[in-house]
Amino acid sequence: MRGTANRSTTRRAPAALSVTAVICAVTAALPGAASAEPMTVLGVASDRGAGVERISVATDGTQGDGDSVGATITTVGGRVSFASSARNLTPANPGTGEREEATSQPLAPYLSQVSSGSTIGINCPGLSCSQPSLSADDRYIAQVATFDRPPSRQRIEVRDWRADTTKTVAEFGHTVSARPSVSGDGRYLAYQDGRAEDVFVWDRTADTSSGPIEGPARAATLVQLSKGGSKVVYLSGSDTYVHDVSSGTEQLVPNVRGVAIDPTGHYLLYAPTDTSGPSLMLRDLETGTEEIVSNHVASAGTDAVSAAGRDVVFHSAAVDIVPGDTNGKSDVFIRRFY
Repeated sequence: MRGTANRSTTRRAPAALSVTAVICAVTAALPGAASAEPMTVLGVASDRGAGVERISVATDGTQGDGDSVGATITTVGGRVSFASSARNLTPANPGTGEREEATSQPLAPYLSQVSSGSTIGINCPGLSCSQPSLSADDRYIAQVATFDRPPSRQRIEVRDWRADTTKTVAEFGHTVSARPSVSGDGRYLAYQDGRAEDVFVWDRTADTSSGPIEGPARAATLVQLSKGGSKVVYLSGSDTYVHDVSSGTEQLVPNVRGVAIDPTGHYLLYAPTDTSGPSLMLRDLETGTEEIVSNHVASAGTDAVSAAGRDVVFHSAAVDIVPGDTNGKSDVFIRRFY
């Protein structure tokens, strides 16, 4: 069941941002963060403590002076990372407050060590490397390496930091839309062959790939592998499919664009194709019940949902999601459902 509230007029964030990454500790009540009452769907109860907060603010509650987008949340919801062009969100000395800052270069993956505030580069064997996907324990990182020497090609690699080894999972004789998504323990990797429009799943233990998981009858675009490694979300046509890795069965969620799945594989964040209603919804895949994440024009990426669908992070340029939003920028928000 879907809410019917109209969306508010918004300003869209610019496409390009600086490469500043902010890692924010999410506490019970962030200093200066405004909140709003939760919006729910008929038949779904509002739990105490649920609501929306803006988290792209400085520790004293000062609004960001730039656009903030691309939020991801940890499995238990304790930390949120996002990209921002704002320069006033972090303390003068990174690592001394609730937010730590790290910088990276375009098309070159870096790994930020949250505990120390340091940033290290990841070896890139090709012309460029992109689409990094990190396991929950930081041991494994998957990336797409692109090579420009004839013939142009790309390959999907998984690096094991502990063993100091790199495994080539797949190699394509083209440079069309390959991307990986690694499970939390690094055992499974879902990846996409953009030219063939196929999605595969690699099992580290067996060192084998299975697929295309969507079968031969339709094209597929990878969204995300759940951190638990049990479910793969992919798009095909106007529909979203949730593939069960163990059984090979699929659940169809028609006429929506899947955006992310929670670590347990039970909650799907999606964007309805009906643009007259909410922009983001969260569905319990077991019961079919749904909750509104945002009634305003909003966007989210993979890893935007914490375990059991408790929290969802998203970004929006809407000015009336929370009180006091006057910076005229795209901000990052967290919606808590309980």
